[in-house]
Amino acid sequence: PCEQGRRVKRIHAVANIGTALKFLEGRKIKLVNINATDIADGRPSIVLGLMWTIILYFQIEELTSNLPQLQSLSSSASSVDSMVSTETASPPSKRKVTAKIQSNAKKTLLKWVQHTAGKQIGIEVKDFGKSWRTGLAFHSVIHAIRPELVDLEKVKSRSNRENLEDAFTIAETQLGIPRLLDPEDVDVDKPDEKSIMTYVAQFLTQYPDIRGAGCDGQENEREDRLILKETKVWIEQFERDLTRAQMTESNLQDKYQSFKHFRVQYEIKRKQVEHLIQPLHRDGKLSLDQALVKQCWERVSSRLFDWHIQLDKSLPAPLGTIGAWLYRAEVALREEITIQQVHEETAKTIQRKLEQHK
Repeated sequence: PCEQGRRVKRIHAVANIGTALKFLEGRKIKLVNINATDIADGRPSIVLGLMWTIILYFQIEELTSNLPQLQSLSSSASSVDSMVSTETASPPSKRKVTAKIQSNAKKTLLKWVQHTAGKQIGIEVKDFGKSWRTGLAFHSVIHAIRPELVDLEKVKSRSNRENLEDAFTIAETQLGIPRLLDPEDVDVDKPDEKSIMTYVAQFLTQYPDIRGAGCDGQENEREDRLILKETKVWIEQFERDLTRAQMTESNLQDKYQSFKHFRVQYEIKRKQVEHLIQPLHRDGKLSLDQALVKQCWERVSSRLFDWHIQLDKSLPAPLGTIGAWLYRAEVALREEITIQQVHEETAKTIQRKLEQHK
């Protein structure tokens, strides 16, 4: 919930910013020397620092966490998992957690570039600074995703600016990756490391075989099975904890706080689980391990959803009645509509759904 309206005063702005910062702190995210009043005052260094923190956690870290076969090459396990495991434990130093996450995400992303791209063109990518100045590293990443888009011989004979301009244009028009950089940002003595990390991380969303980088088939399969089994164990423990929390006698406010605690853990894990249960074969079939994880995850999702509905219905009137109506509306909206060969039948079905919703 946030303060909004035609005249949002400073006190409202500070409250809104405070709500966002409180959410970040709930995710064990370090906020050193960042407070709501500094942001409301528009201090550029504070705003930029906060933006980088958000990008690091919710974009780079989440994308690199989908590279399980490279996690072992980094100094520590995925920080997303470490954040989940420390939800109920004593909180570590915020400074140490953030340093660990930045180091882990950076190393994992760099390893991915080195394993998938650098070796193919015969270049050495050592960092997210000078190694990218010539534009060859960007082209090598594009080549790893869509080889037909890059003429390697032509790339090696052009200037830095030409290579960079061509790489950014290809990435935007052919891969749908937003142009976050310009050639003059990179073709300098000290390119901005954070900007390049943010941009390169976007290519992970387009990589066709994100699990197979740097591993042979058998090793990759064993790694996947191990990760799936560990994920299944985590989900089963999460479900047990969730069931215990639901059974605990407490007032409605405490129950809502408990629900929010589990919801945060669920959301942290959701992208990783959804990635793991994506079909690996063209026939769209899941492996046995994937099917078991999917079954457990759907059961937990349903239990969490039902708990939320139960809490909403328990609210004092008229909120409880509204909560019950919202539940029925959400169920109706989530039902899939089967597309019939006769379009008129499909149209009638959609019309019935619209009338039901009204």
